[in-house]
Amino acid sequence: MTQAVAKTNLMLLRAQPWLSSLSWDSMLIIAPAFLSAFVALIFKAQLDNSQYMPLWAWVSFVLVVDVAHVYATLFRTYLDKRSFSENKPILLLIPAACWFSGWILYSLDDIYFWRALAYLAVFHFIRQQYGFVALYSRKDPQEFAKAKWFDYLTVYTVTLFPLLYWHTHLPRNFHWFIKGDFVSNVPASLAEAGFCVYVAVCLGYVVKELVLLRKTGFLNLPKNLIVGGTAFSWWVGIVTLNSDLAFTMTNVLTHGIPYMALIWLYHYKKRSDDIQVKGTADSCRRHFSFAAVRDIALTFAPAFVLFLVMLAYLEEGLWDGFVWREHLTFFSPFSGLPTITDAAILAVLVPLLSLPQSTHYVLDGFIWRVKDKTSSWSAIR
Repeated sequence: MTQAVAKTNLMLLRAQPWLSSLSWDSMLIIAPAFLSAFVALIFKAQLDNSQYMPLWAWVSFVLVVDVAHVYATLFRTYLDKRSFSENKPILLLIPAACWFSGWILYSLDDIYFWRALAYLAVFHFIRQQYGFVALYSRKDPQEFAKAKWFDYLTVYTVTLFPLLYWHTHLPRNFHWFIKGDFVSNVPASLAEAGFCVYVAVCLGYVVKELVLLRKTGFLNLPKNLIVGGTAFSWWVGIVTLNSDLAFTMTNVLTHGIPYMALIWLYHYKKRSDDIQVKGTADSCRRHFSFAAVRDIALTFAPAFVLFLVMLAYLEEGLWDGFVWREHLTFFSPFSGLPTITDAAILAVLVPLLSLPQSTHYVLDGFIWRVKDKTSSWSAIR
């Protein structure tokens, strides 16, 4: 009897609207938020009120996940033949507009540039959680349609309130890009009022889900786990702890790993047997090209990650060589680069080095269309 119940429960779990499978989604899309927040809480005594970011953590979280995930966008845009052909004007205009805007802002004052980039990044991070909720809601019963707006309201609430708390408790031991990139002197009373809204919306969301469960007999597990994981990780990383390492870990892992997993899942074409895989590799050896590198990266997961990390290392090496000079032991090939201090040159260089990030933030608003299934940028295949 127990085995029959367990088998039935497993079948119900597998019937949920996973993007790939129970195991894939749980491990790569849902788990990072919960695991990173739990680890931060377990080591609360060591992390809280600390500004220290060891090199291993910076490499593991910032370089390998945060910076690397940005380049995954290439596979949905510039490296995708159909996508580039259909959307060429946008793909050429957006980087140019991002650099020009960045140059103007940095020329006026560097803090204007960093502040604009920080808030653009914040919006991008929030919208990704919104997007995952939309994807996991694609098979909801008809009765859920009228309440979808409350799902999105909840996502915005559980992300915006921690940010409001952050703004009203500056300075913190962490920042988004550089110290002072967020607006300061926000009245604390706003956070107090915001907390009341936060509690009301979260309770309303739970009630809404229970009512729909009773009415339809369906509970959308992955959607609820995304909402819950988002609320948990953002609260722990921003409100509960005042730690650079804790914030970076919860923020970056919750965002970067699911994004890379989604890109890989979307493009990966499963090979039916070892001969086909060997044929792909042999073909790439006979005719090496950038397209061949792309095909290898989209066939073998380690190659996919390695490709992204190599680009991230190149970018961060240029940053460290020209601007930051903080991790030159790790970026020794770039240690011979001259340190740029001239404001006019920095106004050109910094927006240029930031172009992968700013372009990624803007483009990501275009490349996950849920409703238009015929588009090359459709999120559903």
